[in-house]
Amino acid sequence: MTTTALPRTSREVRLAALPRALPETADLTVAETATPAPAPGHVLVRNRHFQVFGGLRTLIGGVADDTPVPGLRPGDALYGPAVGEVVAAPDAGPLRPGDLVTHLLGWREYALVPVAECRPADPALPDPAAHLTSGSAAYGALTRLARVREGDVVLVTGAAGGVGSLAGQIARLLGAARVIGTTGTPGKAARLTAELGYDTVLTAGSWRERGTGDADAGYRAFAARLAEAAPDGIDVLLDNVGGVQLTAAVDAARPGARLALVGALSGQFDPAGTGNTAPARIDSFRLLFQGASLLGYTGRDHPDVEAEWTGRFGAWLRSGEIQLPLTRVTGIERAPRALWELTRGETFGTVVVDLP
Repeated sequence: MTTTALPRTSREVRLAALPRALPETADLTVAETATPAPAPGHVLVRNRHFQVFGGLRTLIGGVADDTPVPGLRPGDALYGPAVGEVVAAPDAGPLRPGDLVTHLLGWREYALVPVAECRPADPALPDPAAHLTSGSAAYGALTRLARVREGDVVLVTGAAGGVGSLAGQIARLLGAARVIGTTGTPGKAARLTAELGYDTVLTAGSWRERGTGDADAGYRAFAARLAEAAPDGIDVLLDNVGGVQLTAAVDAARPGARLALVGALSGQFDPAGTGNTAPARIDSFRLLFQGASLLGYTGRDHPDVEAEWTGRFGAWLRSGEIQLPLTRVTGIERAPRALWELTRGETFGTVVVDLP
């Protein structure tokens, strides 16, 4: 086992209590623990960056039984995508101290990771934090399900999040003629048009306004704005939200429209919900009449996408054809607050915690 000198203790973020609604900072705690000891078949990684992602709301909410990854209980350390430096590795293994790797044991300063679950960071990406974006989901959905064509009108809901902030740019690079986004605030809308190339961004129909006044008011407001932005309808939907925005998008589908579902923020970030359901009213006659497709995207169904995306993403970053929007915070002690801000819609792009 090849190793370097290690500190005796490190820190990790643990779930302190099951949230009653959206997670509060008090539901998480930063705990000091013994630094993991090197073990056969594992590499010890000092994490440099990890991602704060919306799916944690479901994993820490006590309702993750049907998800493909395990839920969390009080006392458990959180986990998620991370980039780090190998500090201890088996002598006969493929990794050496100093190697930069990606894995899924973020939310801690040091992680003991099975060699099989650790992947060398691809040098195609110039910024290590770029490995933590959800761009592969956007790319996969737009190339495998929606199959964007030259001249398409594309709608991206939740455009200021980790997926949406890249999806609009990807759609344009794939040939879309018009890219429309949705977000919760005028400030984010201005950034999406000024910095990321969206033609127009709608702020009506926010799921955060649900439960006030007429139950259909959000739908009517959003449908009216969408009709103004795309009077002839849409060819492609990349949906991160669901709810009334998905309802209106189906109603706006043109013949042969391809609708790809990537997220469900209307349910995941609903304070009154459980984080694992996102009901939406769908006009199935509209889908049938227009010959439209409605499919959900998961990376495990498209294992070839990740490598293809990384290669194209790296080339687009180096050429300046794509921007990488990040909300970066420094220090593991700020991670609970970063999750709080993400679930309240206060972040922009992918949220990354840097560990100095």
